[in-house]
Amino acid sequence: MKTSIRIKSASLVLAIAAGFTLSTAGCKEAPPAAPANQQANVGVETTTVMSQQNIDSLDVPAHVMADPTKVVHIYPPLSGRIFGLRVLPGQEVGKGDVIAMLESSDVALARTDFQKAKIEVLRADRALARGKLLLQHDVLSQADYAELEATDEIAHSEVERARQRIHELGFDENGVSDQVALRAPISGAILDVGTATGEMQRSLDNATTIATIANLDTVWVSGDVFERDLSSLKTGSHVQVLVPAYPDTKLTGTIANISDALDPSTHTLKLRVVLVNKGHLLKPEMFATIRIEGASRRVYLLPETAVLHEGEKTSVFLLNSQGKFDQHPVQTGRTFDKAGVRQVEILSGLNDGDKVVTVGGALLRPVTGD
Repeated sequence: MKTSIRIKSASLVLAIAAGFTLSTAGCKEAPPAAPANQQANVGVETTTVMSQQNIDSLDVPAHVMADPTKVVHIYPPLSGRIFGLRVLPGQEVGKGDVIAMLESSDVALARTDFQKAKIEVLRADRALARGKLLLQHDVLSQADYAELEATDEIAHSEVERARQRIHELGFDENGVSDQVALRAPISGAILDVGTATGEMQRSLDNATTIATIANLDTVWVSGDVFERDLSSLKTGSHVQVLVPAYPDTKLTGTIANISDALDPSTHTLKLRVVLVNKGHLLKPEMFATIRIEGASRRVYLLPETAVLHEGEKTSVFLLNSQGKFDQHPVQTGRTFDKAGVRQVEILSGLNDGDKVVTVGGALLRPVTGD
């Protein structure tokens, strides 16, 4: 009986040892866990992009601006204190309207110089008359008389200079007031006011703008166009101008100028359209779009799911040569349906052959290191 128990115990020990050996062998043969990077990229899809020729309307983001040749900055002609500001931003003014009143001690100084010059003229005239009598009686030499003539001419020139100075300041030489009215040199709208009643103003050498006036009968619509779209643009071509402020209004104009200077950072050129501004509906700095019909351009088309939006910034993820994902900013164009899929135009930020994440980009984060 004891022998049987011992045999059973030995069999049990052998069975447990065999099970432990098989368990250990099974653990060694288990496949390794998937790398964390592969697990994070599950569900990510990419596509290789190539630019496409798109013959359609070209929309150029733009803004309204005043014609610089019709903008006038009003500066004080002399130092003094503003005591009567009569305009506000947005106000319409006519040519000759009083913008502000300026009180200045420079006027008193100019009048003092003028009075001194007049006294010197009287003195020089008397000396010249006396010298003429002396010359006739051979008491004064011809050379001394010529010196008196020169002094008299200088005195008359000085009085004219002093008189002209008073006129330049906007005063009459016979007046007594030290206040000058600053008037609008053109008719237009007040774009900006740079002073306030009671503020001291310096002379033209270091002055601040009292007001800025712009004639808005015609305005410029200026936009930035990419160099790849230049082949579709031509000076004099008819375009449409769309303004979000007036969605039901379509304005037409012609391309007045295409800049010759390329912006080195954005590789864009300035495109300008001049519009007649009836009723002054268009205001400086309004947003606008210049639409050029029938333009041919090269763009990239991506599914809407490929483009990520962070505030006003748009970006996509690209697969780099190390198998990692980098986030790149892009500029988008129009969004439309193509073959039942929402497509987005990518105007800049991509190159032919880039591998772009089309699905799962929201789950990725920019790579900051190895």
